[in-house]
Amino acid sequence: MIDCRRLRLAGLLAITLGAAALAGTGRANAEALLLIEADTGKVLHAENATYPWYPASVTKLMTAYTALRAVKEQRLTLDSLLTMSPNAVAQQPTKMGFVVGTTLTLDNALKMLMVKSANDVAVAIAEGVGGSVEGFADLMNENAARLGMTQSHFVNPNGLPAENHVSSARDLAILARALIQEFPEYDAYWHISGIRYGKRVMRNYNTLIDRYPGADGMKTGFICASGYNLVASATRNGKRLIAVVLGAYGGAARAQKAARLLERGFASTGLSWLTPSLGTVDALQPIAAAPLDLREEMCGKKRRRPASEDNDEDDEMVQAGASGETATGDGADAQQHVFSLSAVKPPPSKYVLAPLTVSGPIIDVYTGTAKNPTTNAVPVAAKPAKRKKTKTAKADTKTKADSATAETANDKSKDKVKAKDTAKDAAKPAAKAGAKHAPKKKKAAAAATQ
Repeated sequence: MIDCRRLRLAGLLAITLGAAALAGTGRANAEALLLIEADTGKVLHAENATYPWYPASVTKLMTAYTALRAVKEQRLTLDSLLTMSPNAVAQQPTKMGFVVGTTLTLDNALKMLMVKSANDVAVAIAEGVGGSVEGFADLMNENAARLGMTQSHFVNPNGLPAENHVSSARDLAILARALIQEFPEYDAYWHISGIRYGKRVMRNYNTLIDRYPGADGMKTGFICASGYNLVASATRNGKRLIAVVLGAYGGAARAQKAARLLERGFASTGLSWLTPSLGTVDALQPIAAAPLDLREEMCGKKRRRPASEDNDEDDEMVQAGASGETATGDGADAQQHVFSLSAVKPPPSKYVLAPLTVSGPIIDVYTGTAKNPTTNAVPVAAKPAKRKKTKTAKADTKTKADSATAETANDKSKDKVKAKDTAKDAAKPAAKAGAKHAPKKKKAAAAATQ
């Protein structure tokens, strides 16, 4: 008879050894992976799940949670207006680009936050809900403590680089589960395929939503120090799973890894009872260590092209282990700290996501109020377009100058014909006079169009 308690201890010890190995090797391409059941919190797979990590834009899940808590406590509504302050407008790099003074409802702000991952909108939410970024960060940390996110500390609402802004795969899974359980009426926010603001259409960075059957959330993130992060959820046959991938090498790699985790969780196996129980996500033991800094690996000189959240799909996914290996190591060293359902049933050599399609409607968003919506607020991002118009205007000026020159030449030709028809003897003097006069007309016409 198998001793379940020994297996459980073996599983917990494996996680601890894995995290310790990660800290000892200092490998820049290490990752944290976690898969849990949304309803029970049961852990199905864990690798470095309790190692501290920079969350990047996955932070915005806590931003949304804190805002929705404020709505639930009736401190504001989804129709409450937020204002773009100078501080909000100054945020970089991913942003909506609204000018100072632009207003928008909390509802529209949440849609822009989850789809576009807009850093400027995140600050507008923070200032509107918490009075300031610092005040909102205090609310975020209060919520984290209440949820049992013992490894998390938030400094800002958007996840931009900050030394003390940290979390872990464990904590992010706890947060995702809380969003699902506490706010089922707002579940649509987590799986919007895209938004439309005026003529601008923005697709969700979480490509699983449009490429993985059953995907229904949640959020991506990237900064150089963290690598490519993703918290994903999916539902099949009434069973909802949450997958967390931290530190992937590219946007395509994180999507593939999350899809493989989810696929393993949904795959039926009659031998799952043989695998050691990892308990529930809140029972995973945190590791006391500094978060790994992947800056050189992700954004160093050896990378072939610049890494950013916008470069979501790239062919460098092969370097991130897209061939199917998910362990954060090689050979026996990797296997000694990885316990999951996949240990019994070998995973497929490669899980290929479906072609990118639009799984849901593109949602219209706007600035202003619901009664007086606008989509013509002048964005900061319009400046490049203005320069483009200037170039076009110069081209138009050159075209007009060429046309004026052509008209002058045509007039000269007509004058010559007329001179010949009037008097042959005067043809040569008239032609010379026309030639002498033509450059002056040409210069005058060109000057008039500049």
